[in-house]
Amino acid sequence: MTVIVRDVRPEDAPAVAAVRQASVPYLVSTAESLLYGLENANPAQRYRLLVAELDGEVIGTAHVGIAYDSRDPGQSATTPHVHPDHRGRGAGGLLLRAAEEHLAAHGATAVYAMAADRPEVRAFAERRGYRPARSAHFQRLDLVNAPLPELPDPLPDGVELRTAADFAADPRPLFLADAEVTADEPSDIATELADFDDWLRHTWRNPLADHELTSVVLVDGEVAAFTIAEVDGRTRYVTGMTGTVRAHRSRGLAKLAKTDSLRRARAAGYTDAFTNNDAGNGPMLAVNEWFGYERCATEVTYVRALG
Repeated sequence: MTVIVRDVRPEDAPAVAAVRQASVPYLVSTAESLLYGLENANPAQRYRLLVAELDGEVIGTAHVGIAYDSRDPGQSATTPHVHPDHRGRGAGGLLLRAAEEHLAAHGATAVYAMAADRPEVRAFAERRGYRPARSAHFQRLDLVNAPLPELPDPLPDGVELRTAADFAADPRPLFLADAEVTADEPSDIATELADFDDWLRHTWRNPLADHELTSVVLVDGEVAAFTIAEVDGRTRYVTGMTGTVRAHRSRGLAKLAKTDSLRRARAAGYTDAFTNNDAGNGPMLAVNEWFGYERCATEVTYVRALG
């Protein structure tokens, strides 16, 4: 009974999605989205999707890639996930070692990995030379029973509510808003969205993205705030990003976008809403607490120097 690590095969996709669902139930993952990400990865990312296999069964997985859109060269990321029923067999360590070797071979000088805030997981990271950095809180909202706020009627003067579907002919205004918000997002790896075509591939056309549930607030015809919805097509809805452009902050527009999106998600039959925020992002943590989200997990980013 030997664990082996190899690159994913197309037929592995359902098993990989199942491992991720069991390991990180507050994220959404589907076989379709995994294969799409593999086929459409930016060449500069040097992306690999690794699996750990035991007696022909996929028991673990790891996304591996260079942070090609970082402002700081040499940054990279990977996070091994092992199915809860198969932990303690060495699969996580083997996945991490294979990921580090791949990243170092392509010039990475630092690798970041997310670790569940549990003593055994933190010990795993620290034994391998990783040091803790930022942390993030994952939160869940019961969409069936939560008392969602009503939308204001009428909306304030000059304010309109739209969905991403309304931008199908030209999503560039959403790209520009997302780029501005992402630049201000607290993160270990500073990200710069500068390539519209790359954004189209990895955000707009992401199979998890639901344009009808992605709400957009316009002020005087310009994109002012938005919340991006990702779904698994069954029960889970995740807020991929909620933000307000700098000129319109502190006006409650993020709440407005999120209220509209959550109400649409409930009407579409989704039962569990998830989101996550950097522990230092006080404003969005406060917004989600106001909606009734409850913390369900915390993850800590760990970093190790390579080279």
